Amino acid sequence: MLRFAPSPTGSIHIGNLRVAIFNYILSKKLNKKLIIRIEDTDKNRNIKGKDKEIINMLDIFNIEYQYIIYQSHNLNTHKKMAMRLLLEKKAFNCFCNEEKLGKLKEKFKKEKIPFRYDGTCENLDDYAVMDNQNKFTVRIKKPNNSIRFKDKIKGDFNINPFDVDSFIILREDKTPTYNYACAIDDMLCNITTVIRGEDHLSNTSKQIHIRQSLGYEKDIEYIHLPMILNEKTGKKMSKRDNESSVKWLIDKGFLPISIANYIVLLGNKTPKEIFTLEDAISWFDINKISKSPAKFDINKLRFINNEHLKLIDNLRLSKILGFSDESIGKLAKLYLEESSTINEIRDKINLIFSRKEPLVEYIKEFKILKICLKKAPYFDEFTDLKRYIVKETQLKGKSLFKPLRYIITNRLDGPDLSKIYPLIKNYLGEIIK
Repeated sequence: MLRFAPSPTGSIHIGNLRVAIFNYILSKKLNKKLIIRIEDTDKNRNIKGKDKEIINMLDIFNIEYQYIIYQSHNLNTHKKMAMRLLLEKKAFNCFCNEEKLGKLKEKFKKEKIPFRYDGTCENLDDYAVMDNQNKFTVRIKKPNNSIRFKDKIKGDFNINPFDVDSFIILREDKTPTYNYACAIDDMLCNITTVIRGEDHLSNTSKQIHIRQSLGYEKDIEYIHLPMILNEKTGKKMSKRDNESSVKWLIDKGFLPISIANYIVLLGNKTPKEIFTLEDAISWFDINKISKSPAKFDINKLRFINNEHLKLIDNLRLSKILGFSDESIGKLAKLYLEESSTINEIRDKINLIFSRKEPLVEYIKEFKILKICLKKAPYFDEFTDLKRYIVKETQLKGKSLFKPLRYIITNRLDGPDLSKIYPLIKNYLGEIIK
């Protein structure tokens, strides 16, 4: 069993989507189920509706999963497991308040060493705990031995007890912390493979410690994906980078198939450059993912998007642009030499159908051509239309072709009119309005 476990605290970004896509591909390759787990126990950070937005985004990318669960539905189990740890003396009630912990953190900061809990409440006897009326958290005792695990990309890890620490598993309001809820839920769902970003590496030893403390000995295979860097700054992609937002990319006119293609390419050795997720399932190998961070290059994504636009069915492309005519799809592809996104193509198509103001240097010719075109009979070929226009207007050379191109396309450059006309001839009346 695999799981994609987003938090409803923000919109899905490139890193999230990469984790979702790799989970999907490996679930298919390993013939295992993939579930979606909404990690919503941190109520103060949850944003209403973000869970539905995330699920909708997965549907847009055709990421198949078995079912959706909400972490908050397991709160009673989280508490029961914590009680068990308390009874077995593997966890303890901690009455240290924020003020006390703040002073402790300052002390560690001055000594320039990582903060670790000092064990103040770890050895309180049962009577001291019973008589204490203050609010408390629950901390799990740090392990006696090092925590060892192997990551498929990063290699072997050996984390000593000091670095695991006696960390909080239940907050004062008795809701679970991230690592505790994550570890329990992975147990409950019998998760066998965990794929996530390398920023979670420090959490892995804590989650293993929780499971081991509860007697859960089943191995989980870990795959921590290297971070994605902003190509311009060389720093980790953040929410402030527009390119990191999947919604922003889609709104800018990048196809989901192209975004997915590029994400699989990032830091990966693939047998080909342009492919679908279905293609990738057959040859994907997690061992070929680089250990080093990958750089997100928007221009590379533009190239990939352009290639997928060339391959897309003409009628489907037309519908994406707001039409239902194969000819409009073919027309759109004429602009792929100068456009790479749906938005850029749509702008060109919209120009054709928008109102045109007369060209200053060709005002007379513009008016003559407009009248001629309105009266012109239907022609299949541009050469026949051109012959008719020349005969009716006596215009030729620049005086003919510059204003004629402008009347039809609202531009003075672009693909040849002989290629454009057969695709827009049925709309000519609307175009020259």
